[in-house]
Amino acid sequence: MKLHALITVPATRRHATLHRVGSLVLLVAISACEPRPPTAAGPVSAPAAPAPPPAAATAVAETEVVEGVDLSNWQGGEVNFVQIKQAGKHFVFVKSSEGASVVDPDHARNVQQARAAGLAVGSYHFYESDDTPQAQFRNFSAQLRLQPGDLPPVVDIEQLSKGDTQALAPALKEFLGLLEQQVGVKPILYSGEHFANEYLSVFADYPLWLAEYNSSASPQLPKGWTRWTFWQHSQNGRVSGVPGPVDLNRFNGNTSQLQALTVR
Repeated sequence: MKLHALITVPATRRHATLHRVGSLVLLVAISACEPRPPTAAGPVSAPAAPAPPPAAATAVAETEVVEGVDLSNWQGGEVNFVQIKQAGKHFVFVKSSEGASVVDPDHARNVQQARAAGLAVGSYHFYESDDTPQAQFRNFSAQLRLQPGDLPPVVDIEQLSKGDTQALAPALKEFLGLLEQQVGVKPILYSGEHFANEYLSVFADYPLWLAEYNSSASPQLPKGWTRWTFWQHSQNGRVSGVPGPVDLNRFNGNTSQLQALTVR
């Protein structure tokens, strides 16, 4: 409508009007080309913090259960250590000797096959209080061939011969001392809570493998000890690779701590 009005005015006024319109357009164009002050920036949000790891991952590590078995020739039949490993077991203790002269005929084979299957293996000696510590040490040490990755040797002490009450502590101390000097690591003591309470509290500085069969989350410690290292919690377990019932054991720690316990 305004453009039509401009066309109908006289020529002189039309020229003046067009001049003014042209000047106005030029001013608008120049104004558009002039630099503008920067717009004030709003607050910048910090990057979101990474999400914490799921709580379940930590819980699994803290509740890792490290289980194993112990064996002797009383198991009977051929033991398949590969199947024991595949069943989720991490270690095995095998009987080596007893008293001054008894040797488990399966010991050497059991140790070799357990190592080959990737199990941490330890050997144990059944201590007879009516045999001398020197004779028992000779018997046990003759069977031991410790290698890196093996568990420390074990002394199984759970019974007394008649009249040996007073002589037990000094004789056992001598036996343990000879053994530690020979192998270069502190042996583990195996016993039950009641026997340990009665006779072994003076040996509480030795790692403890405790036999106690109950449904609790952990065993009752005997006098002197503040911590158990292994816990034999069942005599009637069933594990693939073992013919018949077998003792079940638990390590008090995770797999890294079990590895740290082994011989270097």
